[in-house]
Amino acid sequence: MSRAVPPRPGAAASKARLAEILRVDQAGKLAAVHIYRGQAAVMRAAPGRERIADQLREMEGHEQVHLTRFNELLTERGVRPTLMSPIWRAAAFALGAGTALLGDKAAHACTEAVETVIEKHYAGQIEELKDRDPALAAELSQFRDDELAHRDLAVEEGAHEATAYPLLTTVIQAGCRAAIKISEKI
Repeated sequence: MSRAVPPRPGAAASKARLAEILRVDQAGKLAAVHIYRGQAAVMRAAPGRERIADQLREMEGHEQVHLTRFNELLTERGVRPTLMSPIWRAAAFALGAGTALLGDKAAHACTEAVETVIEKHYAGQIEELKDRDPALAAELSQFRDDELAHRDLAVEEGAHEATAYPLLTTVIQAGCRAAIKISEKI
């Protein structure tokens, strides 16, 4: 009887890790697009919220560009998306709409919370990939810069003034970190 040989570090492990990176990043972009869609849907329906609705649509556009690129990378590298995509799509829209219903500041607090987690997440990936896949690391660096711009705008727009800001951001960040771990594997 032969026993299965456990995988050894090397090319297969590197390929598996790259698949995790691409899968989770594509899932994150999918979620970001739907958070902004949820927020924009609420803000478009609220009188006097045209300016923030326009900001949200613009940020959604940035995220859509990133999502399109990650979709291409998944196809090019033969990586399947996370099986959680339908759940993340619905949860992200609900998070966006829910925070927008709490007001402008809460919507901005959501953006700041998400982008703070994502910036750290990207920083780790960039460090991990800089020698192994410098082209991908460079793309992630550009995407990270876009996320930082979104975070900074959210702070400028009053994210820290949201009702229950510490609780809101703590819960959102914990959810993001959990979604990252799940999406890497499933």
